[in-house]
Amino acid sequence: MMKLHVFPPSPRALKVRALARHLDLEVEEVIVDLFKGEQRAPGFAQLNANMRMPVLEDGDFVLWESNAILQYLAAKKPEAGLWPSDARGQAEVARWSNWESAHWSPGVTPIAFERVVKKLAGMGEPNPAEVARGEANFHALAPVLERHLTGRRWLLGDRLTVADFAVATGMAFSDAAQFPVAKYGELARWYDAFRALPAWQKSLVPPQA
Repeated sequence: MMKLHVFPPSPRALKVRALARHLDLEVEEVIVDLFKGEQRAPGFAQLNANMRMPVLEDGDFVLWESNAILQYLAAKKPEAGLWPSDARGQAEVARWSNWESAHWSPGVTPIAFERVVKKLAGMGEPNPAEVARGEANFHALAPVLERHLTGRRWLLGDRLTVADFAVATGMAFSDAAQFPVAKYGELARWYDAFRALPAWQKSLVPPQA
């Protein structure tokens, strides 16, 4: 049986946990409590020298980086259609997955960290300057999604793919962290449809919304 080493409150854990459920894959979850520093334990560091989760174990194959894990899991169930079989479709998934990891999630993280993570970790009150920086990032990045999603049900068109699981990560704390989504109707419409997926709902843990 495959093992997923995860910290469930983390959005990066959320997306791989949700995809495994969506595909009905048999996976054992192993909790890595980031607040207790378990990612720095020698045993975990041997799996991922970056000392970050999630990490997937599939027999003797160890894989880290959440978007790589998404693609690997989706490829195990090609009949589900979440991993495109054509080169252009795969390139589109790579494009949005790279955009998520390089721009989208890092850009909005200050809002979630200041308004949600600090409270969970007992790190004090939000820093208004950091919140403002995160909101500025959001307003710089959200229009990219807003324009692209216009006329599309999902990121790649009419079919759900792992690109949606990747990019939805950035919205995992949208309600709890009060993301400024009101002016982005297409983004809100897409994420509302995505988070209604049973696998996403079953994988959410407070304070994700």
